[in-house]
Amino acid sequence: MIRELAEVVAVDGQRITVSTELKTGCGSCEQQSVCGAGIISKVFSNRQAQFEVISSVTVTPGQQVELLIPEQVITRFSLLMYGLPILSLAVVAALLQSLSTLPEGLIILFSFAAMWLTFRGLRRYLRQRDVKLQQGVDIRLL
Repeated sequence: MIRELAEVVAVDGQRITVSTELKTGCGSCEQQSVCGAGIISKVFSNRQAQFEVISSVTVTPGQQVELLIPEQVITRFSLLMYGLPILSLAVVAALLQSLSTLPEGLIILFSFAAMWLTFRGLRRYLRQRDVKLQQGVDIRLL
């Protein structure tokens, strides 16, 4: 299970709006003061994400909770969000290269357009499935 601390922002029946602080991987690195990525992460360090979770746990706004997310869910959606667009880029590039006489620049352009359209389609698809995803997140009181 992946654990994340969050603060309850609002409660509407079983819909609980929580806020978490977005973290970067540079927080514990010794080189963060001289590394370019570490310097950039300091600039964007106060980022927060708000989202809704469906739960039967009784909470009040301002309360700290722990979100529990199964690793399989993170792995599955990471593969979906990163793997499918890259796969579409590669397949479109290979098909256009072998089946057409388009210049290389257009093949690259169409391949990146296919990748972008795949990202957009996945975003729309996952927003429609959002309620099912929210039910996979458990809340534990601190």
